Amino acid sequence: VQLQASGGGLVPAGGSLKLSCEVSGNFVGVRDMAWYRQAPGNQRELVARISSGGSVNYADSVKGRFTISRDDSWKTMTLQMNSLKTEDSAVYFCNGDLWIQHGTLLATDTYWGQGTQVTVSS
Repeated sequence: VQLQASGGGLVPAGGSLKLSCEVSGNFVGVRDMAWYRQAPGNQRELVARISSGGSVNYADSVKGRFTISRDDSWKTMTLQMNSLKTEDSAVYFCNGDLWIQHGTLLATDTYWGQGTQVTVSS
């Protein structure tokens, strides 16, 4: 299984970007998927998460501006980012806890995408 993040770039403050995370490989199902971000000198932080049941949660700093979604197959997850601020600048990573069949054992494994840079200019 691989996660591939894309869609980052340079955008002026107040602008929008849409990030995508493509999931490839064999998995049985999804427990949840999420977007994290990490700015230089900071710890990686959760931005948004969507569960298999459809519940979503967001970091307080992005509520009302960012929207996480996914397609029915869980092969694509997106993060629509509006009203971007300079403090949103970071490398954004997609993350997934996926159900994987290991022989006769079904277990969740955690996967990370490679990250995509978002830079918001003032």
